[in-house]
Formats: sequence, structure tokens, C-alpha cells
Amino acid sequence: MNGVSNLMLAGKTDVGEIAFIDLKAQQRRIRQRIEARLQAVLDHGRYIAGPEIEELEALLAEKTGAAAAVACASGTAALIIPLLAEGVDTGDAVFLPAFSYNATANAVLLTGATPVFVDIDPETFNMDAADLARRIDEVKREGRLRPAAVIPVDLFGSPADYPAISAVARRHDLFVLADGAQGYGGKLNGKWVGNLAPATATSFFPGKALGAYGDAGAILAQDLSVIERWMSIRWHGTDAARKNSVCVGFNGRMDSFQAAVLLEKIAIFDEELAARRMIAEIYERRLTGAVRPQRHLPGAQSGYGYFTIRTPGRDHVAASLKAQGVPTAIYYSTPLHKMPAFERYAPAGGVKVTESVCADVLSLPMHPYLTPDQAHYICDCVEAAVRANEP
Repeated sequence: MNGVSNLMLAGKTDVGEIAFIDLKAQQRRIRQRIEARLQAVLDHGRYIAGPEIEELEALLAEKTGAAAAVACASGTAALIIPLLAEGVDTGDAVFLPAFSYNATANAVLLTGATPVFVDIDPETFNMDAADLARRIDEVKREGRLRPAAVIPVDLFGSPADYPAISAVARRHDLFVLADGAQGYGGKLNGKWVGNLAPATATSFFPGKALGAYGDAGAILAQDLSVIERWMSIRWHGTDAARKNSVCVGFNGRMDSFQAAVLLEKIAIFDEELAARRMIAEIYERRLTGAVRPQRHLPGAQSGYGYFTIRTPGRDHVAASLKAQGVPTAIYYSTPLHKMPAFERYAPAGGVKVTESVCADVLSLPMHPYLTPDQAHYICDCVEAAVRANEP
């Protein structure tokens, strides 16, 4: 997910250079406004906790319908802070999909809790609520851990099945923390990502649909009562006066420069989201049948942080596309439970759907500055590559 090299992947074609993610075109559009914002930070000198932080927090809450937002240092910090605030600790089980970036599992382990990997739906690539219920029952029968929390992931920008997952969580008294690191701009049943769970963590890594020019993140809340504690944890656990430690915390703050950049990017986000959706519509219309694009829940709209397909012979297809000047990326070729850091938590019998999906997913270029001609060229190349790979 956080592969800087992928940001620069590009190839030259008859329809111009195609970038996997194009930050340069976006910067050309808003550079003067960003420079003015950064100059304002230099002028007031509040590099930490400057006025841009509160302005950004208010705007994030307004845009998503959340009660409030807390800006923080990264998407990982945005996951850790709510878990700490909920008292998640050693002996607790936290349920998360095996198909995600490693930050989701790292955040759990850094609290002292144990990750329990859940399988995914083969079409949406998001957490399977039925498998979640089964894994919770297994943990309860074993009796070694206390089921404490669940972290659905809005993979590639598509909202997880929060109604079904929340129903399971309520039955077992689990805290629901949405990992919306890729989800900003997504919607489900009329609600934006950020207002679909009691707490939502999002990331502003540069390559995200809404990205800073460095590491940054935010937590969005449906309930104002948690905000003071989240703010304390992000500032070493200190009180409002910054004199006494009142809880365990760490340096989880966002700096003013990143907030300044994000304020100008949010100003054009709606236009960029519309452009992403236009490209996605072309991909869906042209490629459905040739490959299997990620599906979205009824009532869901993706934020299209990435556009991901499933196709047999994925590596051959990717090589063919590269030869035609079309960059691609694979998120993710290895499921979390098979990575060395997490394999000790691998469930008996594996996580079969996740393992199948990891073998054939491929992400295509997706950003607001792709042209329709480029999108159609990419589709032509995908169709030709798939045909060439057929037995």
C-alpha cells in the first residue's frame, strides 16, 4: 500500500505517458495555493499544533458527517490511538482481514493484543461477516483470549459491510474500528467513510486519494466523548495543559505543514473523486467479463483509491501491460498470515479465499488525471493480454 516507487511508475504510449498515480499533475494544478499555505505556516511559526490542524479537523468532520476528527501523524497512529483509548491490551483478540496492508496487524500487536485473521468475500475483497462470526466463536471456545475489537478494512476505497459486521460486533460486545486508510471518499447507504463506525482511521500517505506530502492521518468519531482522550494519547498522554501524563500515549501528532497541504487538496477533492469515478466507469464497462473487477456492496460507492481486478495468469498479464507502457501494482501478493512477522498467528487451515485472491489480483492505473483515451487504451491492453494468456 505504501510503496513510494509505485507512485512514479509510468510508461509512454501513443496516448501519452501513463502514470499509475499522478501526483505531478495534481501539484501543477494547486502548487501556488499550497506554497501560500506553507508560507503562512512559516510566518506564524507554529509548526506543531498550528491553526491549520484545527481547520483541517473541522473540515474533515464536515465533509464526512462525523461528529469530530483528530488529526494525527499517520494512518498507523490513527489505528493505534482508538485501540489504546478503548483499553485494548494483552490477552485481547482483535479481528481483522488477512487481506490488508501490514499496518492493520502492526497496530494490533503494538497495543499488546493478538490479531485474529478473518477471511474475505471473493468479490468485494472485504471482510466476510460470516467468517468473522465463526472466528469469534472459535476464540471463545478456546478461552485463551477475550474478543475485544474488530477492524474492517475499506480495501481499495470500497466500504466494508458495516451493517453485517456491526451486527456481529454487537452480539459479542466488540469495539468496531474502521480501517479507512484507502477509504476516504467512499460511501455506503448515503453515509461517507468516516461515519460508518464508532471510530474510523484514515491515512493521508501521499499516494492515497487524499494524500499529504509526507506521513499523516486522522481519526473520525461518531461520538464526541472520545475526542479528549484521543487528543491526549496523540500528545504523549498529557493533559490539555501539556504538564501531566494522564494516560499512556506517544508522539502521534500531525505537523502543520501536512495539514496545510491537505487543506488545499480537500478543496479539489470532489472534482477529483468525480474524475476517478468516470475512469472507473470506463474500466467497469470495458473489462467486466474479460476480468473480474472488485465488486461493491449494494448501496456502496467506492472512493477508488485503487482499481483492482482479478485475472488468471496475473503475472503474465502484468508483464504484457508493462511492455505496452501500462504500469500496474499488486496489492497484495502475500496475505498477512503468511508474512514472517505474523505467521505465528496464522489460523489452522489457512484463510482460503484470501489466499486465492492474493494469487490473481492486479491494480490498474487510477487517478483523476487519466484521460478517457488513456483509460480505453489501458482496457485494450488488458483485453489483449488476457486473450494472449488464454490456453
